[in-house]
Amino acid sequence: MIPGRATPEGTKRFADRSGSAPGHFRTAMGGLSLSSIGLGTYLGGADANTDAGYEASIAVALGSGINVFDTAINYRGQKSERAIGRALAKAFAEGSVARDEVFVSTKGGYLPEDADDPSRRRTRRYWEETFIATGVAPEAEIAQGCHCIAPAYLADQIERSRRNLGLETIDLYYLHNVEAQLGEVGQATFEKRLAAAVRKLEEAANEGWIAAWGLATWDGLRAPPEHPEHLSLAAIQELALEVGGEGHHFRGVQLPFNLGMGEALGFRSQKNGAERVSALDFAGASGLAAFGSASILQGRLAGELPDEIVDAFPKAKTAAQQALQFSRSAPGMTAALVGVSSVEHAEEDFALSRIEPAEEDVVLGLFR
Repeated sequence: MIPGRATPEGTKRFADRSGSAPGHFRTAMGGLSLSSIGLGTYLGGADANTDAGYEASIAVALGSGINVFDTAINYRGQKSERAIGRALAKAFAEGSVARDEVFVSTKGGYLPEDADDPSRRRTRRYWEETFIATGVAPEAEIAQGCHCIAPAYLADQIERSRRNLGLETIDLYYLHNVEAQLGEVGQATFEKRLAAAVRKLEEAANEGWIAAWGLATWDGLRAPPEHPEHLSLAAIQELALEVGGEGHHFRGVQLPFNLGMGEALGFRSQKNGAERVSALDFAGASGLAAFGSASILQGRLAGELPDEIVDAFPKAKTAAQQALQFSRSAPGMTAALVGVSSVEHAEEDFALSRIEPAEEDVVLGLFR
């Protein structure tokens, strides 16, 4: 596996030579320079053509001033992680980029398939033989039939992701949609499971397997405190402090944010002392990096957009760019993630790195 991790010095070196517009890079997670747009790898079939598309798109991204890459072990049956690993290994070998210049995040929680399994086992059989029968994922701790955050399971998943990516250290490792657990087992059991998971993540960080950990959610951080699947960032910060002390490694969150789903900024879902604030406001105030998923809503925002959106972002020339400009320009946003598996779309989306982000007031004005 390739040693190293993203560093302040390396990511700044990448930013300085990128030729990107002012404001494209943001300082986060202890001084890292991270691009305001990142490449995601959720969509597509578990086939070689999609692999090739992602690998080519990663090359375009690196040449366009993009150094944030996001995936998950369950995306495309582990093939998305492997595609990122191959593309980055090639770039490192060619000398076009160094390991300390790029930031790679992945996620664990859902039981993954293995699309490259030579025995072609059915999903349930693969889970049973690989995770359940071995005791790695205790059946009593599997929520909704497919989700587990037991410590032994997380250790297994981190190691598989490290091998898939070919990286000694993962820059940010997310617990993936933990509200799946909360919705099934209730608050008390969830808190016990989450505390055990956080202890394992802090251990993994101390071992150098991951540099930091976070939460990647769909509903949990946007839902109000009264909702049964609500996740409290304040409570999770308290847990991180309790488990890891002042040097804990809870550093980032991921949640959907786009023109059709603006709750991360427009809805006060989080308690911050006596106040209610949005998830992005909480992240910004507490030093958590925030990564927006579904920035163009799986392509549904790449068509014609309303005139008020077009007028708000005049330097963005296509609907996809306009949607991304909205997402990456939001107050508190570190990087807006966009799934790209074709060179054509990569060139269109990542050309936005040459354009300054919009003023925050422009984004806020669209909520009025």
